[in-house]
Amino acid sequence: MKGLRGVIGRVRGWRRGWHERSKLERIDLYTRVTLCSITWFFAVSWGLLPLGDALDEGPVAIALAGAFLAANIAQSVLSNRNVALAFDAYRGTAPFPPGRLRLPAMLQVLMTGLLVALAAVGGVQEEGLVLLVLDLPVAFGIPYVLLVPVRRFLLHSAAFAAAVLALLAAVGVPGGLLFGAFVSLVVVVLLVLVSARPSVWSLSVMWQAEEARDMQARLAVAEERLRFGRDMHDVLGRNLSVIALKSELAVELAQRGNPAAMDQMVEVQRIARASQQEVRDVVRGYREADLPTELMGAQGVLQAAGITCTVEGADGPAGIGAPAAVQAALGWVVRETATNALRHGDPRHCWIRLARTRDAVVLEVENDGAGATRPLGGADGDDGGGSGLAGLRVRLGALGGSLSAGAVGDDLFRVTATVPLTARPDTNGRLAPSPEPSAAPSVLPEER
Repeated sequence: MKGLRGVIGRVRGWRRGWHERSKLERIDLYTRVTLCSITWFFAVSWGLLPLGDALDEGPVAIALAGAFLAANIAQSVLSNRNVALAFDAYRGTAPFPPGRLRLPAMLQVLMTGLLVALAAVGGVQEEGLVLLVLDLPVAFGIPYVLLVPVRRFLLHSAAFAAAVLALLAAVGVPGGLLFGAFVSLVVVVLLVLVSARPSVWSLSVMWQAEEARDMQARLAVAEERLRFGRDMHDVLGRNLSVIALKSELAVELAQRGNPAAMDQMVEVQRIARASQQEVRDVVRGYREADLPTELMGAQGVLQAAGITCTVEGADGPAGIGAPAAVQAALGWVVRETATNALRHGDPRHCWIRLARTRDAVVLEVENDGAGATRPLGGADGDDGGGSGLAGLRVRLGALGGSLSAGAVGDDLFRVTATVPLTARPDTNGRLAPSPEPSAAPSVLPEER
Protein backbone atom coordinates (compact mmCIF):
# COMPACT_ATOMS: atom_id res chain seq x y z
CA MET A 1 0.00 0.00 0.00
CA LYS A 2 2.81 2.40 0.87
CA GLY A 3 4.54 1.55 -2.39
CA LEU A 4 1.40 2.39 -4.37
CA ARG A 5 1.04 5.69 -2.53
CA GLY A 6 4.68 6.47 -3.28
CA VAL A 7 4.14 5.83 -6.99
CA ILE A 8 1.02 7.99 -7.00
CA GLY A 9 2.94 10.74 -5.19
CA ARG A 10 5.73 10.65 -7.77
CA VAL A 11 3.23 10.81 -10.63
CA ARG A 12 1.53 13.79 -9.04
CA GLY A 13 4.90 15.44 -8.51
CA TRP A 14 5.80 14.94 -12.18
CA ARG A 15 2.43 16.29 -13.24
CA ARG A 16 2.81 19.31 -10.97
CA GLY A 17 6.32 19.95 -12.28
CA TRP A 18 5.04 19.75 -15.87
CA HIS A 19 2.27 22.29 -15.22
CA GLU A 20 4.68 24.65 -13.46
CA ARG A 21 6.86 24.84 -16.57
CA SER A 22 6.30 27.50 -19.19
CA LYS A 23 5.25 26.47 -22.70
CA LEU A 24 8.78 26.95 -24.00
CA GLU A 25 10.26 24.90 -21.16
CA ARG A 26 7.81 22.11 -21.99
CA ILE A 27 8.85 22.17 -25.65
CA ASP A 28 12.50 22.12 -24.60
CA LEU A 29 11.97 19.10 -22.33
CA TYR A 30 9.89 17.30 -24.96
CA THR A 31 12.61 17.78 -27.60
CA ARG A 32 15.37 16.51 -25.32
CA VAL A 33 13.36 13.46 -24.24
CA THR A 34 12.50 12.67 -27.86
CA LEU A 35 16.13 12.72 -29.00
CA CYS A 36 17.18 10.58 -26.05
CA SER A 37 14.34 8.14 -26.78
CA ILE A 38 15.40 7.70 -30.40
CA THR A 39 18.72 6.25 -29.23
CA TRP A 40 17.04 3.64 -27.05
CA PHE A 41 14.40 2.86 -29.67
CA PHE A 42 17.13 1.82 -32.11
CA ALA A 43 19.10 -0.01 -29.39
CA VAL A 44 16.20 -2.23 -28.28
CA SER A 45 14.73 -2.85 -31.74
CA TRP A 46 17.13 -2.89 -34.68
CA GLY A 47 20.15 -3.30 -32.43
CA LEU A 48 18.81 -6.07 -30.18
CA LEU A 49 16.70 -8.31 -32.39
CA PRO A 50 19.44 -9.50 -34.81
CA LEU A 51 21.65 -10.63 -31.92
CA GLY A 52 19.34 -13.56 -31.28
CA ASP A 53 20.85 -15.31 -34.29
CA ALA A 54 24.18 -15.60 -32.45
CA LEU A 55 22.68 -18.02 -29.89
CA ASP A 56 22.78 -20.81 -32.48
CA GLU A 57 26.33 -20.10 -33.71
CA GLY A 58 28.47 -21.17 -30.77
CA PRO A 59 30.19 -19.50 -27.80
CA VAL A 60 32.35 -17.15 -29.90
CA ALA A 61 29.35 -15.63 -31.62
CA ILE A 62 27.49 -15.38 -28.30
CA ALA A 63 30.45 -13.60 -26.67
CA LEU A 64 30.72 -11.16 -29.57
CA ALA A 65 26.97 -10.52 -29.50
CA GLY A 66 27.01 -9.90 -25.74
CA ALA A 67 29.95 -7.51 -26.06
CA PHE A 68 28.18 -5.62 -28.85
CA LEU A 69 25.02 -5.32 -26.74
CA ALA A 70 26.98 -4.05 -23.71
CA ALA A 71 28.85 -1.51 -25.82
CA ASN A 72 25.58 -0.38 -27.42
CA ILE A 73 23.97 0.20 -24.01
CA ALA A 74 27.01 2.10 -22.74
CA GLN A 75 27.02 4.23 -25.90
CA SER A 76 23.32 5.03 -25.45
CA VAL A 77 23.86 6.10 -21.83
CA LEU A 78 26.74 8.37 -22.82
CA SER A 79 24.69 9.76 -25.69
CA ASN A 80 21.83 10.73 -23.36
CA ARG A 81 24.27 12.41 -20.99
CA ASN A 82 25.88 14.38 -23.81
CA VAL A 83 22.65 15.54 -25.45
CA ALA A 84 22.03 18.28 -22.86
CA LEU A 85 25.60 19.58 -23.20
CA ALA A 86 25.31 19.46 -27.00
CA PHE A 87 22.08 21.49 -26.74
CA ASP A 88 23.86 24.19 -24.75
CA ALA A 89 26.83 24.19 -27.11
CA TYR A 90 24.56 24.55 -30.15
CA ARG A 91 22.75 27.51 -28.54
CA GLY A 92 26.07 29.05 -27.53
CA THR A 93 25.23 29.16 -23.83
CA ALA A 94 28.06 26.84 -22.72
CA PRO A 95 31.03 25.14 -24.43
CA PHE A 96 31.06 21.38 -24.91
CA PRO A 97 34.01 19.70 -23.14
CA PRO A 98 36.04 18.06 -25.92
CA GLY A 99 37.13 15.21 -23.67
CA ARG A 100 33.55 13.93 -23.38
CA LEU A 101 33.69 12.63 -26.97
CA ARG A 102 36.74 10.44 -26.47
CA LEU A 103 35.00 7.53 -24.76
CA PRO A 104 32.00 7.57 -27.18
CA ALA A 105 34.45 7.58 -30.12
CA MET A 106 36.30 4.59 -28.64
CA LEU A 107 33.02 2.76 -28.13
CA GLN A 108 32.03 3.52 -31.71
CA VAL A 109 35.25 1.93 -32.98
CA LEU A 110 34.69 -1.05 -30.66
CA MET A 111 31.10 -1.55 -31.85
CA THR A 112 32.24 -1.41 -35.47
CA GLY A 113 34.92 -4.04 -34.82
CA LEU A 114 32.45 -6.31 -33.00
CA LEU A 115 29.96 -6.01 -35.86
CA VAL A 116 32.61 -6.95 -38.41
CA ALA A 117 33.71 -9.88 -36.22
CA LEU A 118 30.10 -11.10 -35.94
CA ALA A 119 29.78 -10.99 -39.71
CA ALA A 120 33.08 -12.87 -40.06
CA VAL A 121 32.03 -15.79 -37.78
CA GLY A 122 28.51 -15.92 -39.17
CA GLY A 123 26.98 -14.80 -35.90
CA VAL A 124 24.38 -12.65 -37.67
CA GLN A 125 22.04 -13.45 -40.54
CA GLU A 126 21.70 -11.41 -43.72
CA GLU A 127 18.77 -9.23 -42.62
CA GLY A 128 20.24 -8.92 -39.15
CA LEU A 129 23.47 -7.46 -40.49
CA VAL A 130 21.57 -4.70 -42.29
CA LEU A 131 19.63 -3.89 -39.11
CA LEU A 132 22.77 -3.79 -36.95
CA VAL A 133 24.37 -1.41 -39.45
CA LEU A 134 21.24 0.73 -39.19
CA ASP A 135 21.67 0.95 -35.40
CA LEU A 136 25.44 1.38 -35.40
CA PRO A 137 25.91 5.23 -35.69
CA VAL A 138 22.71 6.49 -34.01
CA ALA A 139 23.85 6.89 -30.39
CA PHE A 140 27.10 8.61 -31.31
CA GLY A 141 25.59 10.66 -34.15
CA ILE A 142 22.77 12.44 -32.26
CA PRO A 143 24.98 14.59 -29.99
CA TYR A 144 27.76 14.80 -32.60
CA VAL A 145 25.50 16.34 -35.25
CA LEU A 146 24.82 19.24 -32.85
CA LEU A 147 28.51 19.92 -32.25
CA VAL A 148 29.88 20.20 -35.80
CA PRO A 149 28.71 21.95 -38.98
CA VAL A 150 26.45 19.97 -41.29
CA ARG A 151 29.10 19.70 -44.00
CA ARG A 152 31.66 18.25 -41.60
CA PHE A 153 29.09 15.82 -40.21
CA LEU A 154 28.30 14.55 -43.71
CA LEU A 155 31.98 14.20 -44.60
CA HIS A 156 32.73 12.28 -41.40
CA SER A 157 29.66 10.09 -41.95
CA ALA A 158 30.80 9.31 -45.50
CA ALA A 159 34.27 8.35 -44.25
CA PHE A 160 32.74 6.14 -41.54
CA ALA A 161 30.43 4.45 -44.04
CA ALA A 162 33.35 3.76 -46.40
CA ALA A 163 35.38 2.22 -43.56
CA VAL A 164 32.47 -0.01 -42.44
CA LEU A 165 31.78 -1.24 -45.97
CA ALA A 166 35.48 -1.89 -46.62
CA LEU A 167 35.80 -3.97 -43.42
CA LEU A 168 32.65 -5.95 -44.22
CA ALA A 169 33.89 -6.63 -47.72
CA ALA A 170 37.26 -7.75 -46.30
CA VAL A 171 35.59 -10.49 -44.18
CA GLY A 172 33.67 -11.82 -47.17
CA VAL A 173 30.25 -10.17 -46.93
CA PRO A 174 28.59 -10.53 -50.36
CA GLY A 175 27.85 -7.56 -52.59
CA GLY A 176 24.07 -7.65 -52.04
CA LEU A 177 24.49 -7.28 -48.29
CA LEU A 178 27.09 -4.57 -48.78
CA PHE A 179 24.58 -2.59 -50.82
CA GLY A 180 21.94 -3.09 -48.10
CA ALA A 181 24.44 -1.92 -45.47
CA PHE A 182 25.24 1.12 -47.60
CA VAL A 183 21.55 2.02 -47.89
CA SER A 184 21.11 1.56 -44.13
CA LEU A 185 24.00 3.90 -43.37
CA VAL A 186 22.67 6.58 -45.75
CA VAL A 187 19.18 6.34 -44.24
CA VAL A 188 20.31 6.51 -40.63
CA VAL A 189 22.73 9.40 -41.23
CA LEU A 190 20.00 11.44 -42.90
CA LEU A 191 17.53 10.46 -40.15
CA VAL A 192 19.88 11.67 -37.43
CA LEU A 193 20.53 14.88 -39.36
CA VAL A 194 16.88 15.80 -40.04
CA SER A 195 15.59 14.76 -36.61
CA ALA A 196 18.19 16.41 -34.35
CA ARG A 197 19.47 19.46 -36.17
CA PRO A 198 16.16 21.14 -37.21
CA SER A 199 14.56 20.39 -33.84
CA VAL A 200 17.34 22.07 -31.90
CA TRP A 201 17.50 24.94 -34.39
CA SER A 202 13.77 25.63 -33.94
CA LEU A 203 14.15 25.44 -30.19
CA SER A 204 17.10 27.82 -30.30
CA VAL A 205 15.07 30.34 -32.30
CA MET A 206 12.24 30.15 -29.76
CA TRP A 207 14.66 30.71 -26.87
CA GLN A 208 16.12 33.72 -28.67
CA ALA A 209 12.61 35.13 -29.15
CA GLU A 210 11.90 34.57 -25.46
CA GLU A 211 15.12 36.33 -24.48
CA ALA A 212 14.22 39.20 -26.81
CA ARG A 213 10.82 39.57 -25.08
CA ASP A 214 12.54 39.56 -21.70
CA MET A 215 14.95 42.23 -22.90
CA GLN A 216 12.05 44.29 -24.22
CA ALA A 217 10.36 44.05 -20.83
CA ARG A 218 13.56 45.12 -19.07
CA LEU A 219 13.95 48.07 -21.42
CA ALA A 220 10.36 49.08 -20.74
CA VAL A 221 11.05 48.87 -16.99
CA ALA A 222 14.17 51.01 -17.43
CA GLU A 223 12.19 53.55 -19.44
CA GLU A 224 9.54 53.65 -16.73
CA ARG A 225 12.22 54.21 -14.11
CA LEU A 226 13.58 57.12 -16.13
CA ARG A 227 10.09 58.58 -16.37
CA PHE A 228 9.64 58.15 -12.65
CA GLY A 229 13.02 59.82 -12.06
CA ARG A 230 12.01 62.77 -14.25
CA ASP A 231 8.75 63.13 -12.34
CA MET A 232 10.62 63.15 -9.03
CA HIS A 233 13.05 65.75 -10.39
CA ASP A 234 10.19 67.93 -11.60
CA VAL A 235 8.43 67.70 -8.25
CA LEU A 236 11.42 68.13 -5.93
CA GLY A 237 13.80 70.23 -8.00
CA ARG A 238 11.69 73.38 -8.13
CA ASN A 239 10.36 73.11 -4.57
CA LEU A 240 13.79 72.44 -3.04
CA SER A 241 15.22 75.45 -4.85
CA VAL A 242 12.43 77.62 -3.45
CA ILE A 243 12.95 76.17 0.03
CA ALA A 244 16.70 76.92 -0.16
CA LEU A 245 16.13 80.53 -1.28
CA LYS A 246 13.46 81.23 1.32
CA SER A 247 15.60 79.66 4.07
CA GLU A 248 18.51 81.94 3.14
CA LEU A 249 16.16 84.92 3.13
CA ALA A 250 14.77 83.91 6.52
CA VAL A 251 18.32 83.66 7.94
CA GLU A 252 19.18 87.14 6.70
CA LEU A 253 15.94 88.61 8.06
CA ALA A 254 16.47 86.88 11.39
CA GLN A 255 20.00 88.28 11.64
CA ARG A 256 18.58 91.77 11.11
CA GLY A 257 15.86 91.18 13.67
CA ASN A 258 13.12 91.50 11.04
CA PRO A 259 9.94 89.71 12.12
CA ALA A 260 9.25 88.80 8.47
CA ALA A 261 11.67 85.89 8.98
CA MET A 262 8.87 84.07 10.76
CA ASP A 263 6.61 84.43 7.70
CA GLN A 264 9.33 83.07 5.44
CA MET A 265 9.81 79.98 7.63
CA VAL A 266 6.07 79.38 7.66
CA GLU A 267 6.18 79.49 3.87
CA VAL A 268 9.11 77.04 3.88
CA GLN A 269 7.07 74.70 6.07
CA ARG A 270 4.09 74.92 3.72
CA ILE A 271 6.22 74.19 0.63
CA ALA A 272 7.90 71.24 2.38
CA ARG A 273 4.54 69.69 3.27
CA ALA A 274 3.25 70.25 -0.25
CA SER A 275 6.40 68.62 -1.64
CA GLN A 276 5.93 65.64 0.65
CA GLN A 277 2.39 65.14 -0.59
CA GLU A 278 3.45 65.50 -4.23
CA VAL A 279 6.14 62.86 -3.73
CA ARG A 280 3.53 60.52 -2.30
CA ASP A 281 1.33 61.16 -5.31
CA VAL A 282 4.18 60.31 -7.68
CA VAL A 283 5.11 57.14 -5.79
CA ARG A 284 1.53 55.93 -5.71
CA GLY A 285 1.14 56.83 -9.35
CA TYR A 286 -2.09 58.79 -8.90
CA ARG A 287 -1.18 61.21 -11.66
CA GLU A 288 -0.79 58.32 -14.16
CA ALA A 289 -3.51 55.92 -13.04
CA ASP A 290 -6.25 57.10 -15.41
CA LEU A 291 -8.26 54.41 -17.17
CA PRO A 292 -7.55 55.16 -20.87
CA THR A 293 -3.80 55.36 -20.30
CA GLU A 294 -3.73 52.15 -18.24
CA LEU A 295 -5.82 50.26 -20.81
CA MET A 296 -3.47 51.26 -23.62
CA GLY A 297 -0.40 50.49 -21.51
CA ALA A 298 -1.67 47.07 -20.38
CA GLN A 299 -2.64 46.08 -23.90
CA GLY A 300 0.73 47.14 -25.29
CA VAL A 301 2.74 45.37 -22.60
CA LEU A 302 0.77 42.13 -22.84
CA GLN A 303 1.01 42.06 -26.61
CA ALA A 304 4.76 42.74 -26.41
CA ALA A 305 5.00 39.64 -24.20
CA GLY A 306 3.22 37.54 -26.85
CA ILE A 307 -0.19 37.62 -25.11
CA THR A 308 -3.30 38.45 -27.10
CA CYS A 309 -5.18 41.20 -25.25
CA THR A 310 -8.79 42.11 -26.10
CA VAL A 311 -10.37 45.25 -24.61
CA GLU A 312 -14.16 45.57 -24.75
CA GLY A 313 -16.32 48.52 -23.74
CA ALA A 314 -13.52 51.09 -23.26
CA ASP A 315 -14.97 53.50 -25.81
CA GLY A 316 -18.51 53.40 -24.45
CA PRO A 317 -20.15 55.10 -21.49
CA ALA A 318 -18.61 52.57 -19.11
CA GLY A 319 -15.11 53.74 -19.98
CA ILE A 320 -14.33 57.30 -20.99
CA GLY A 321 -17.75 58.56 -19.91
CA ALA A 322 -17.39 57.42 -16.30
CA PRO A 323 -16.52 59.97 -13.57
CA ALA A 324 -12.81 60.72 -13.13
CA ALA A 325 -12.71 59.13 -9.67
CA VAL A 326 -14.16 55.88 -11.03
CA GLN A 327 -11.75 55.82 -13.96
CA ALA A 328 -8.77 56.36 -11.65
CA ALA A 329 -9.81 53.48 -9.40
CA LEU A 330 -10.37 51.13 -12.33
CA GLY A 331 -7.05 52.22 -13.84
CA TRP A 332 -5.32 50.84 -10.76
CA VAL A 333 -7.15 47.53 -11.20
CA VAL A 334 -6.04 47.28 -14.84
CA ARG A 335 -2.43 48.01 -13.86
CA GLU A 336 -2.31 45.45 -11.06
CA THR A 337 -4.06 42.65 -12.95
CA ALA A 338 -1.83 43.11 -16.02
CA THR A 339 1.20 42.86 -13.77
CA ASN A 340 -0.18 39.72 -12.11
CA ALA A 341 -0.89 38.05 -15.45
CA LEU A 342 2.76 38.50 -16.45
CA ARG A 343 4.26 37.57 -13.11
CA HIS A 344 2.16 34.68 -11.90
CA GLY A 345 0.75 32.91 -14.95
CA ASP A 346 1.56 31.64 -18.41
CA PRO A 347 -1.29 33.22 -20.40
CA ARG A 348 -1.93 33.25 -24.12
CA HIS A 349 -5.07 35.42 -24.03
CA CYS A 350 -6.29 38.21 -21.77
CA TRP A 351 -9.74 39.81 -21.89
CA ILE A 352 -10.55 43.21 -20.34
CA ARG A 353 -14.25 44.04 -20.29
CA LEU A 354 -15.97 47.22 -19.09
CA ALA A 355 -19.70 47.37 -18.44
CA ARG A 356 -21.98 49.94 -16.84
CA THR A 357 -25.00 49.17 -14.73
CA ARG A 358 -27.51 51.63 -13.44
CA ASP A 359 -25.37 52.76 -10.51
CA ALA A 360 -21.89 51.28 -10.99
CA VAL A 361 -19.12 50.45 -13.46
CA VAL A 362 -17.90 46.86 -13.60
CA LEU A 363 -14.41 45.94 -14.82
CA GLU A 364 -13.64 42.31 -15.53
CA VAL A 365 -10.11 41.09 -16.32
CA GLU A 366 -9.72 37.45 -17.28
CA ASN A 367 -6.71 35.48 -18.47
CA ASP A 368 -5.99 31.87 -19.28
CA GLY A 369 -2.82 29.98 -18.41
CA ALA A 370 -3.47 30.12 -14.67
CA GLY A 371 -2.84 26.34 -14.37
CA ALA A 372 -1.20 25.38 -11.11
CA THR A 373 0.15 28.86 -10.43
CA ARG A 374 -1.30 31.06 -7.70
CA PRO A 375 -1.82 34.73 -8.62
CA LEU A 376 -0.67 37.48 -6.36
CA GLY A 377 -3.05 38.16 -3.53
CA GLY A 378 -4.69 34.74 -3.63
CA ALA A 379 -8.22 33.83 -4.46
CA ASP A 380 -11.27 35.74 -3.44
CA GLY A 381 -11.28 36.28 0.22
CA ASP A 382 -7.75 35.05 0.66
CA ASP A 383 -5.13 37.75 0.52
CA GLY A 384 -2.39 35.25 1.07
CA GLY A 385 -0.18 37.83 2.62
CA GLY A 386 0.25 39.73 -0.64
CA SER A 387 -0.31 43.43 -1.05
CA GLY A 388 -1.49 43.43 -4.70
CA LEU A 389 -5.15 42.41 -4.74
CA ALA A 390 -5.42 43.12 -1.02
CA GLY A 391 -4.35 46.72 -1.66
CA LEU A 392 -6.91 47.02 -4.44
CA ARG A 393 -9.66 45.81 -2.12
CA VAL A 394 -8.74 48.50 0.40
CA ARG A 395 -8.57 51.14 -2.33
CA LEU A 396 -11.94 50.22 -3.84
CA GLY A 397 -13.51 49.71 -0.44
CA ALA A 398 -12.75 53.35 0.41
CA LEU A 399 -14.95 54.33 -2.56
CA GLY A 400 -17.77 51.94 -1.70
CA GLY A 401 -16.64 49.46 -4.35
CA SER A 402 -15.65 45.82 -4.22
CA LEU A 403 -13.20 43.40 -5.82
CA SER A 404 -13.39 39.65 -6.27
CA ALA A 405 -10.72 37.35 -7.69
CA GLY A 406 -10.55 33.63 -8.23
CA ALA A 407 -10.14 30.72 -10.60
CA VAL A 408 -12.79 30.05 -13.22
CA GLY A 409 -12.44 26.46 -14.32
CA ASP A 410 -9.04 24.78 -14.55
CA ASP A 411 -7.16 27.34 -16.64
CA LEU A 412 -8.84 30.75 -16.20
CA PHE A 413 -8.37 33.42 -13.56
CA ARG A 414 -10.80 36.32 -13.29
CA VAL A 415 -10.71 39.60 -11.37
CA THR A 416 -13.95 41.60 -11.13
CA ALA A 417 -13.99 45.16 -9.80
CA THR A 418 -17.16 47.13 -9.14
CA VAL A 419 -17.06 50.88 -8.43
CA PRO A 420 -20.23 52.93 -7.82
CA LEU A 421 -20.81 55.94 -10.07
CA THR A 422 -21.21 58.07 -6.95
CA ALA A 423 -17.50 57.62 -6.00
CA ARG A 424 -15.88 60.97 -5.41
CA PRO A 425 -12.30 62.09 -4.67
CA ASP A 426 -11.35 63.34 -1.23
CA THR A 427 -10.97 66.99 -0.27
CA ASN A 428 -7.53 67.23 -1.88
CA GLY A 429 -8.88 66.14 -5.28
CA ARG A 430 -7.48 62.62 -5.14
CA LEU A 431 -8.92 59.20 -4.55
CA ALA A 432 -8.84 58.07 -0.97
CA PRO A 433 -5.46 56.32 -0.62
CA SER A 434 -4.91 52.86 0.74
CA PRO A 435 -2.49 52.40 3.64
CA GLU A 436 0.29 51.27 1.26
CA PRO A 437 0.70 51.40 -2.52
CA SER A 438 0.01 48.05 -4.11
CA ALA A 439 2.57 48.22 -6.88
CA ALA A 440 5.35 50.29 -8.35
CA PRO A 441 4.23 52.95 -10.85
CA SER A 442 4.53 50.67 -13.84
CA VAL A 443 2.40 48.02 -15.43
CA LEU A 444 5.54 46.03 -16.12
CA PRO A 445 7.06 43.65 -13.57
CA GLU A 446 10.78 43.89 -13.03
CA GLU A 447 11.15 40.22 -14.00
CA ARG A 448 8.72 37.97 -15.84
